[in-house]
Amino acid sequence: SITAIVVGIVMAIAGVVTWVVITNTLTAQKITVSDDAGCLAGDEVNGPFSAFCQARVIDKHTKEITGGLTYAELEQDDPNRAVAMDSAFLQSSLFTSVVAFGVAAMAFVLGIVLILIGFAMRATSTARARAPESPRASPGARQLHPPHPTHHAIGLTIT
Repeated sequence: SITAIVVGIVMAIAGVVTWVVITNTLTAQKITVSDDAGCLAGDEVNGPFSAFCQARVIDKHTKEITGGLTYAELEQDDPNRAVAMDSAFLQSSLFTSVVAFGVAAMAFVLGIVLILIGFAMRATSTARARAPESPRASPGARQLHPPHPTHHAIGLTIT
C-alpha cells in the first residue's frame, strides 16, 4: 500500500535525522571517554557506545569520591554531594542520548520494514489484478457436483 511506503519513508528519514542531530550535539560537547574507562578509552563521545562507556566511567569516578554512596545517600552537608549531583546529571544526559540513538535506529529499521511491506502489498495486489479469471463452465457442460437442493431454496448460487 502506498500509505505504508510513505509512512516508512518518513520514519526512515526521521530516524536518520535524529541520529545525526544526536551525534552532532554530542560531538559539539568535545567529550572524550576517560582513559581508565572499561571500554572505548580515549574515544570521542559521539555515538551510543562511547556515551554509554563515558557514563559508566563517570559513575566509577563518583563512587570513588563519595565512598560508593549516591547523591541521595550522602548527608545534606557532605561536600561531595554537589559532585554526586553533577555526576547524576551527566550520567542521565549520556544515558538519555543512548536511548535516543536506540529510538532513532528503531525508527529507521521500522521505516525500512514498512517500505518493504508496502511494496509487497502493492506487488500482491498488482499480481491479483493481472491474474486471469478462473474458467467458468459453459452452460451445456456437465457439472461435477450438482448443486444441493437446499441451495436453491435459500437463494444461494455457487459460481
